[in-house]
Amino acid sequence: MTPGGIGTPAAAVDASPSKLKPSTKLSGKLSKEHDLVLRTFRLLIADLCQQFGGGHPGGAIGMAAIGIALWKYVMRYAPHTPDFFNRDRFVLSNGHTCLFQYVFLHLTGYKAMTLDQLKSYHSDRADAMCPGHPEIEHEGIEVTTGPLGQGVANAVGLAMATKNLAATYNRSGFEVVSNHTWCMVGDACLQEGVALEAISLAGHWKLNNLTVIYDNNQITCDGSVDLTNTEDVNAKMRACGWDVIDIEDGSYDVDGIVDALRQARQSSSRPTFINVRTVIGLGSAVAGQAEAHGAAFGEADVANMKRANGFDPDEFFIIPDDVRSFFEDLPARGERLVADWKRLTDEYTQRYPELGEEFASRVRGEIPSRWMSLVSTAFSDKPTASRASSGLVFNPIAKEINSFIVGTADLSPSVHMTWPGKQDFQNPGLRPACGPAGSYAGRYVHYGVREHAMCAISNGLAAFAPGTFIPVTSSFFMFYLYAAPAVRMGALQRLQVIHAATHDSIGMGEDGPTHQPVELAALFRATPNLLHIRPADSEETAGAWATAIAARHTPTLISTSRHKVRQLAPQTRRDGVAMGAYVLVEDDAADVTLIGVGAELALVLDTSIKLHRNHGIRARVVSFPCWRLFEAQPAAYKRDTLRRHAGLPAVVVEPYAPNGWERYADAGICLRRFGHSLPGEAAYRFFGYDVPSLTAKVAGYLAGLREGTYLRCEFADL
Repeated sequence: MTPGGIGTPAAAVDASPSKLKPSTKLSGKLSKEHDLVLRTFRLLIADLCQQFGGGHPGGAIGMAAIGIALWKYVMRYAPHTPDFFNRDRFVLSNGHTCLFQYVFLHLTGYKAMTLDQLKSYHSDRADAMCPGHPEIEHEGIEVTTGPLGQGVANAVGLAMATKNLAATYNRSGFEVVSNHTWCMVGDACLQEGVALEAISLAGHWKLNNLTVIYDNNQITCDGSVDLTNTEDVNAKMRACGWDVIDIEDGSYDVDGIVDALRQARQSSSRPTFINVRTVIGLGSAVAGQAEAHGAAFGEADVANMKRANGFDPDEFFIIPDDVRSFFEDLPARGERLVADWKRLTDEYTQRYPELGEEFASRVRGEIPSRWMSLVSTAFSDKPTASRASSGLVFNPIAKEINSFIVGTADLSPSVHMTWPGKQDFQNPGLRPACGPAGSYAGRYVHYGVREHAMCAISNGLAAFAPGTFIPVTSSFFMFYLYAAPAVRMGALQRLQVIHAATHDSIGMGEDGPTHQPVELAALFRATPNLLHIRPADSEETAGAWATAIAARHTPTLISTSRHKVRQLAPQTRRDGVAMGAYVLVEDDAADVTLIGVGAELALVLDTSIKLHRNHGIRARVVSFPCWRLFEAQPAAYKRDTLRRHAGLPAVVVEPYAPNGWERYADAGICLRRFGHSLPGEAAYRFFGYDVPSLTAKVAGYLAGLREGTYLRCEFADL
């Protein structure tokens, strides 16, 4: 075999550190049961795609034998209790092959996935449960994978969740958490950077409860994989700390795949990579070709496939009774698993009452209400960087509440997210040269310089069970651009992940325009179901964290400063943050409303004073930390806060791109270029974010309104 993505030959698998045995090829031997199920499954996929003339049939057809092995023989789950806490988790990272998962959900007895629902694939039905990629809202779907590679990182997060819960709660004879995570991937998943970041971490952490199953058909959209990849994938996986098992005849060797999956479940020290060679679109006229990937085969080809497999070409969506019978025991088997686990947890709670109650609370997704009492009610009045304020607010909560698992992308000294006595999440056998050993019970995660994987893994942690984990990530705000696809996927799935983003403005200084995130706020403010909160001082930072922790179905990005900012309490209010915007300085005779955000709010307050003193201009001041929270308020509150309906012009001051502020302001003192490499205060002066410059711009704008240079209906970039 060549190394063109194929990997090491099966005979060489004994060279792996754990001496895993290669599977034996069946050489054409196939039980009648398996043969009928394989034929039925493949023709059902062909019919489902042909029905509306679209979809992705090829990969799903090639993976049929993997599905039989996994759902019938190896995976532990309960179709009639789909939220069974200790179930195995299955992630379809190559989500375009979604029919693979949908059909097995139907065959194994998930009640919601009826044959009628299967037929909704690619239909115009608004109630369809078979979207083009699996979505977390539906029974049997653990995560919404969507873009390739995300699912691999999600699976790592799911496996981490199991490890952490087991290390925290399991006791001898009481393995209340013991599930395995299975992740299906295709050739393209293994090319995505986020998957490779996560694979590296999983090997480093020795997550032996994780198995990646590689549908190795050597085809992507553009053609054969060797168009872009000529590497030995097995050697790469071994180098990353994974065990590797080869399956030569993955299209038919159900028994060999079962053996490999069982070996993977029994792994004692490493995650397992099972390289399964399949044929995309097996049995069709385009088998083994890129054309099989993302298009229906055509009526004539599907009819020919049926004839070749002994089916009537004029019958559609046929599932013989023998195939139904093959899977009919699985719901009862699942309910036995549920009953056995309930008995085990009941006995566990009797033996360990306090621990058992805490575990039950985690299973229910509850956060101890005492977290609110851990939020500081008083802060120093000395200037403090809001990134430091973030640590002052959150670290006492993280220390006491096990629901929080906190990580950073190699920036612990900068992000202020550590707490006294914290323990790292780490393979307990590792002894890092730089510090003490960790354990799987640890809740501080060193992700390394892997921002994208950090956030995608955190989505997996959050998806393990609603509320069981609240992951926290941390990095510079600029680097969340690397992680943006995962932040978006968390918002789409309504997963509660909190992102602590520091160094959030030109005030971060000398690292220059590469690190000054002038455009990112516009992206994250526009992302649906994501709270982007930019607090001004310690008091508002407390409000930001309180809001984020209370938002159980929404991720939050808290954006904080590197540089010290003035403490503005009692003018600033934590309860005001929850409203999105609120009035700091009211004046019924005001000429203008000044809107301040985050680190620049103090400048706005000082500008309001200067305007009155030097120009006789009276200004109201509004703090505006979160657009989305403000939009959720009643119309009357929004009008009273901004008073634009009363003819009062509003000017926003923020050194970010102005995009979007025209919804709330008539003019903006914002940035329309990248930053500059200067110390923080010098950068502010360079761009005119000092009190004299701001005062002159606001006064000039108001004069321009009077003279007709500016119009209220046109947003003015000042």
